[in-house]
Amino acid sequence: MPRDALSLAETRALAALQGLAVGDALGMPAQTLPRSEIAARYGRITGFIAPFDGHPVSHGLSAAQITDDTEQTLLLARRLMSTPDAFDDAGWAQDLLDWEAGIRAKGLADLLGPSSKRAIEALLAGTPPEETGLRGTTNGAAMRIAPVGILEPAKPARIAARVARTCRVTHNTGEAIAGAAAVAMVVSCGLDGMGFDAALDPALAAAREGQTLGNPVGEPDMAGRIALSLTLAQTGDPEALLAQIGSSVASRESVPMAFGLLALGKGDLWASLLMAANIGDDTDTIGAIAGAMGGATGGSLPDTAISAVEEANALDLAPLASALVTLRDAA
Repeated sequence: MPRDALSLAETRALAALQGLAVGDALGMPAQTLPRSEIAARYGRITGFIAPFDGHPVSHGLSAAQITDDTEQTLLLARRLMSTPDAFDDAGWAQDLLDWEAGIRAKGLADLLGPSSKRAIEALLAGTPPEETGLRGTTNGAAMRIAPVGILEPAKPARIAARVARTCRVTHNTGEAIAGAAAVAMVVSCGLDGMGFDAALDPALAAAREGQTLGNPVGEPDMAGRIALSLTLAQTGDPEALLAQIGSSVASRESVPMAFGLLALGKGDLWASLLMAANIGDDTDTIGAIAGAMGGATGGSLPDTAISAVEEANALDLAPLASALVTLRDAA
């Protein structure tokens, strides 16, 4: 469908998925590496590049290819569309296991994260789904939550509840739910035509709602961590963010970092995603989260970058975005 035939919500939904994929692909060759090694291996990443031979996670991938962040986002979108009025915990767990089996069959190493893996194994061993994710504080929920933001109207309590229900199998903690709820809220606000700055207060409200819905382990105040990151971004220095926020797989670091880098970019989404690619550690996930929020709230990317990622991964995102918006309109 031509872009000029899409509604605003469809345009923003598509941009969210495209931004997520671009941020993921930019960060792919640097994921898990400290900043010093990124600089030693690549200099400064300024576009899509292949990982070095023997990369601990990304080996076997080519320039502009995506990782688990985008693939699990699309997996969740399809699961949500298959049962829009409910959520099948066992079906979702099987989706993730089948996905991982496919990755292994390709000889790739970007597999399920630690929280997801432990939780799914517990579920299959008979642990109730309400209990399997009670220790999951990593960013697996936030990295793939954009479809919930596309699907759900921009109401903090409703977003938080849907996020909690969607991620309870793997990330049923206040830290993870709050972080993912903040991300989903920004995406949802974007579909209503809001910019990033205007979406921040609703996002913090959603984080506070989400904080109360999961097991109280890990970070007790994700809204405060995000607010701190936004304050630090006012210095214009990514080093200040890195020093006080961090960029690990923990939700308390990667989610606020994504917010901070978007604020640093001041509307230049490409600049924000390049900062994510060079920030160190969980570069692909930080880029994916920032790309989803930035795309949804009107940030633009070079058409050549979008085309490169779509072609390298055989992605056709427009039908999926439109289908999710249709469900949003029905809700």
